[in-house]
Amino acid sequence: MSNSKALFGRPASAYYLILGSVVALSALGLVMVLSASSVKSLSESGNSFAYVLRQAMFLTLSVAIAWVAMKLRAELWKPIARTALLASCLLLILPQIPGVGKTVGGNTNWIGVGSFTIQPSEFAKIGIILWCALRLRIHDQKASQGEASNAAKLIVPGIAMVMALILLGHDLGTAVVVAGIVGGTLFISGIPMKVVGALSAGIGVAFAGLILTSSNRMNRFSAFFDPFAEANYKGVGWQQAHSIMGLASGGPLGTGLGSSKQKWGNLPEAHTDFIFSVIGEELGLLGTLAVLALFALLILGIFRVALRAQNSFERYACAGIGCWFAVQVILNIGTVISVIPVVGVTLPFISYGGSSLLSTFVAIGFVLGVLRRDPAIAAEIRERKTLRTARG
Repeated sequence: MSNSKALFGRPASAYYLILGSVVALSALGLVMVLSASSVKSLSESGNSFAYVLRQAMFLTLSVAIAWVAMKLRAELWKPIARTALLASCLLLILPQIPGVGKTVGGNTNWIGVGSFTIQPSEFAKIGIILWCALRLRIHDQKASQGEASNAAKLIVPGIAMVMALILLGHDLGTAVVVAGIVGGTLFISGIPMKVVGALSAGIGVAFAGLILTSSNRMNRFSAFFDPFAEANYKGVGWQQAHSIMGLASGGPLGTGLGSSKQKWGNLPEAHTDFIFSVIGEELGLLGTLAVLALFALLILGIFRVALRAQNSFERYACAGIGCWFAVQVILNIGTVISVIPVVGVTLPFISYGGSSLLSTFVAIGFVLGVLRRDPAIAAEIRERKTLRTARG
């Protein structure tokens, strides 16, 4: 116990916590994408490895981009943050341009680039986080100088514009993630609870209206209560019903890696939105708990970085990234275990998808960069490297 306390009490513990959990989640993601996509990949291209090879390529690119983000000087992030809202809006407009945008699963939130498809809303998430962090830093500076400032008024109009563009593509899942990121960041900034309550109520009413005015969303909402009902099972309840079947058949230790039955056409999006179900089926309860533990360590590490950050911009940006991962993990796993309706978001670092990987690794690079700019942490990392070299 004392060794554990000493480890987590060291300045660089969050650095190794984040690095280790990201490596483990990404490695598991590659393995599970191979397993979950092999049947679909073979039927589409005659090659069981087509999807995993593409995922490995994006992972390699993502690691390189994360390294660049980690090494980027602190003063260069603020100009990026200033233009991040405009850049995010421009990216979100692209899918709505005829001939450029692409509709996947009823959502027009993709653009085609050669043989690849890119989801601009994934990159908008990190842009929104950086922009919000900079706006909240301005709020803090004004408050410290005794000037009147309202954090919600500084952020909400810009975010409303972004969410309108996301919803223009019918992507309610991403809109919920963005709302969670902004709500969490505003809460952390210390705005009054009555403002948090008012914003939450307003967003809740807006989302309820969006659900009630869409027959597809209403069907999804009603199906999650009982996906096995005769009226739901062969329609909108199919995904969640077979997801539950996969998780249930896995038992404590799973059926074995690669032996999932649900991925043989029964479980749509087995390698993307519902990959957690394949993990549960093949690796069992133990595998799912391991994934949850890794995400808990990652998110804990990110919030520890936020607490230790040297300035408010980095603190809010890290807190926003922590909220992003937490909200998206909750939404994805909640969908898979059928405690919330299907919202169509990926599981970070594990689900197949180049846009998701690239954006999350940019975020991880930013967080690691904040850590490495901390003098105490940088000194400890150098000391550990020296010790390893001496032992080697």
